[in-house]
Amino acid sequence: MPLTNTWLAHEQPDADLPRDVLEERILNLLSGQNVAVIATTNRDGSPVATPVRYSNLGLEIFYTSWNSSAKSRNLRRDPRVSAAIVAPLVGTASSRGTQLFGTAPTIERHDPEAESYWEAFRWQSDHVEQGRPLDQPPHDPLTVITPLPS
Repeated sequence: MPLTNTWLAHEQPDADLPRDVLEERILNLLSGQNVAVIATTNRDGSPVATPVRYSNLGLEIFYTSWNSSAKSRNLRRDPRVSAAIVAPLVGTASSRGTQLFGTAPTIERHDPEAESYWEAFRWQSDHVEQGRPLDQPPHDPLTVITPLPS
């Protein structure tokens, strides 16, 4: 019988993977998905998890967010964040996912630092879904999750 998930044919790791192998696996996962669940902390210390549609540049993931949203308010107060990305399950043995721990500043659209992220951001599908014209790019701020060095 053909094996549909070739990575399942190998033994499971029993030690940390070399950094380059781990990063390659994470990048493969990030490039094949577009939804992350980010976790921030409310003022009272309670956790809040929010799904976002993301794009990525390397290991950084980024998404649009209104400054008035709960996640944005939480990140302005405490920029620490966790993001979980998971591939849809094919079976119980084939779940794949990663967690990124880092900080997440919000970059306003007019900030020159935002330009490289906007070039990589896949905003066109959002515009089509919302009936917006493609000749009017968004002006929303971007929140960029940068993983902490290990």
